[in-house]
Amino acid sequence: LKKAFQKTSFSKVVSVRSFSIGTPIFQKDSSKVQLRGTFLKGRKADLPTLVVLPEILEPVGNFLPFFKHPDNKILDVRNVWLLDYRNCGNSDHHPSLDLHDMSEDIIRFMNEKKVTMATIAGHGFGAKLATVTAINNLERFTGVLLLEGGPVDHRYHEPFLQLKNYIKVAYDLIKNNASSQKANKEIQNQIPHKKWRKVFQQNLIEGIGGIAFRANIEAIYKDSVKVFPDIASWHEKYGLWPGRVMACFALYSDWILMGSNTIPFYSIFPHLQYEFSRDLYPHGDDKSELNHWIHEGTPEDVFYLSNRIYRWLRWQDGANVHLSDKSEAGWYYVPDRGFDPQRQGVGEYIPEHVHHDYLHTTAYDVFSHLTIYRRVAFRKILQGRTLVASKYSSQIGKNPIQFLSYLRIVEFLHQQFPDAFS
Repeated sequence: LKKAFQKTSFSKVVSVRSFSIGTPIFQKDSSKVQLRGTFLKGRKADLPTLVVLPEILEPVGNFLPFFKHPDNKILDVRNVWLLDYRNCGNSDHHPSLDLHDMSEDIIRFMNEKKVTMATIAGHGFGAKLATVTAINNLERFTGVLLLEGGPVDHRYHEPFLQLKNYIKVAYDLIKNNASSQKANKEIQNQIPHKKWRKVFQQNLIEGIGGIAFRANIEAIYKDSVKVFPDIASWHEKYGLWPGRVMACFALYSDWILMGSNTIPFYSIFPHLQYEFSRDLYPHGDDKSELNHWIHEGTPEDVFYLSNRIYRWLRWQDGANVHLSDKSEAGWYYVPDRGFDPQRQGVGEYIPEHVHHDYLHTTAYDVFSHLTIYRRVAFRKILQGRTLVASKYSSQIGKNPIQFLSYLRIVEFLHQQFPDAFS
């Protein structure tokens, strides 16, 4: 309990609760893999949830400075779960890195935390996993947010081949039972990339008879040497995501080449077509090898990125794809296939929007009181006070889509029979 309390911090800006306590457990049964992460509570009540997945091997806690920055407004509109997926961080280990299995882990985690729907975001490999998870569970996600990653086959990209060599360095250290001092020296000498060197050092822990890594290096290495490694490949079998999406990559990225690698995005995300520079756009002008971590750039670039994400979350995420943004919700009719301009109002509908946590929210509890208003109306009818109430009371049901109409009915009944509502 003392350790748990020490790992829980509170501030006037962000409430942080860490659930990354304990040692990862190796699970033989894929369905028993448990994920762990850090919860950032938003600044308002009853906010939707944003699930964030990091780059492969990277501890998700590295995202904390980005979200806790005082100029970052994302927590004004979202609660945030910084989540370690299997074989990384503090989450459980399993030999498989199949994206379908990993997406099932995320859904189980959401069920445990009672998150009905969420926005899912990912960086690097996390973006690939976020895409597959959303595709496999269309009803659970309102939008997909991608940073420097997505439906791209990276098997022959130079940065992935470099990472593949770095993974082998770590695997050899475990295989040779290297000491902590030797491991740090080898990582320092054989991993020239500044950021990746730091990530591997963050994973180092003292093991029995030598060093160990918090991430499951053995499973990740065995996957990386496959012909079609799960951490780098993209397959048509994964399908497409028809909903809202925002994809951002560095202008001079080595992982997402603007001239060619943006093409797969249009095939997997139909909503991105004709949206280049708005929902699919290059960010910053950093030409260094660190530009892959766009959320850790210069203060000016990070401020601009966080504001773009904030605006997308506020106005685009969760809005029906037939609408421009949330400002049109409830105001615009959308023509369907049976639309006939000669018949007024036929063949049109207002896109439905539901509460982000409709399975657990109490927002719809008002319907339990509507039966009371119905009884009042019928009692007045029996007393012969009015027949108008009969017309309106018969329309009162429990269909959430007619919520606003019911409120107007209740208002009418209140005006007609004020003494009944005293």
